[in-house]
Amino acid sequence: MKSVSVLGSTGSVGTQTVELLAAAPDRYAVRALVGGRNAALLAQQARQLRAELAVIADEAALPALREALAGTGIATAAGAAAVVEAAAAGADWTMAAITGAAGLPATLAAIRQGGAVAFANKEALVCAGDVMLAAVRDHGATLLPVDSEHNAIFQAMADGNRDAIERITLTASGGPFRTASLDEMARARPEAALRHPVWSMGSKISIDSATMMNKGLELIEAARLFSLPSAAIGVLVHPQSVIHGMVHYRDGSVLAQLGSPDMRTPIAHTLAWPGRIATPAARLDLAQLGQLTFEPPDAERFPALRIARAALEAGGGAPCVLNAANEVAVAAFLDRRIGFLDIAATVDHVLQEIGAPAAPSVEAVLALDQESRQVAARVCAARAAA
Repeated sequence: MKSVSVLGSTGSVGTQTVELLAAAPDRYAVRALVGGRNAALLAQQARQLRAELAVIADEAALPALREALAGTGIATAAGAAAVVEAAAAGADWTMAAITGAAGLPATLAAIRQGGAVAFANKEALVCAGDVMLAAVRDHGATLLPVDSEHNAIFQAMADGNRDAIERITLTASGGPFRTASLDEMARARPEAALRHPVWSMGSKISIDSATMMNKGLELIEAARLFSLPSAAIGVLVHPQSVIHGMVHYRDGSVLAQLGSPDMRTPIAHTLAWPGRIATPAARLDLAQLGQLTFEPPDAERFPALRIARAALEAGGGAPCVLNAANEVAVAAFLDRRIGFLDIAATVDHVLQEIGAPAAPSVEAVLALDQESRQVAARVCAARAAA
């Protein structure tokens, strides 16, 4: 049996991972489940999967977790240090799905065990790409991308002919404001921005999809993961979300990965890699679908993509600054303190102020992350007061 751990098991990707694990109890032994603050759900998952250890990040939720798991023999723990210890438990396969820069220490701990790390936490690679990739090399770990776009590219590169690649294309649904005017976007409230037309996701990533910052973060992730320059990574808006990524080869061939918009497909691909397992995802019916359409992203209405590309090309710690400022701005928008268009504007402001300082270590990355958050909080406060 393959030993597995799930970091972020109570989130969107984590719950879908648990669903797949529960469907194949004879194939996987669950070493550790890590949740945020939902003790009831974490306990339910731990019982269902007969996990060895259940860890909750919120220390205040530990008593409830212990009570829910009393008599099961499942060990419990709480707090940031316990999360990292669980990630370092030495599982054959670890799902890294703790959202945001907060997931970086645990993701690095999992990488340093040398197993396979399926990462849905793109922010860790964006913030600390050089540090993470160095750890992968030093410890012989395998990174398996869970984001549907990067998983698609990974699958389309399966023949190993990376030297023959000219470029890749990431696709974007366009989000809930694909056809909205700037005036409509300026007036948009969180409820509208959270209504994604295709995917069911958590609130932060849903807002990132609405601004297209999600695609900007994915552009940086792709550059790190596939060792490609910015100019070799394109983005197309594809409302049907059926083609998730394309690889363009020098002989003119284009390999694309298609599938229904269901995160259980890329999760299952990483879980069973290099094999395949069955999933309950809807099967693609191209005849019923009828057509696939594409359009270029609108740089005026969605400046986040341009801002992210500029951060990638600036190098250094600029992507870390971008991510931290975006997390603060998204939270401010969800709290109704700033407007929708203020999100990208805030990120741009913080990048202009801080620039692209070097961040060669985890400590430097975390310090830059905190500095960027402080500047972003100040900028958001000024916008809220205006």
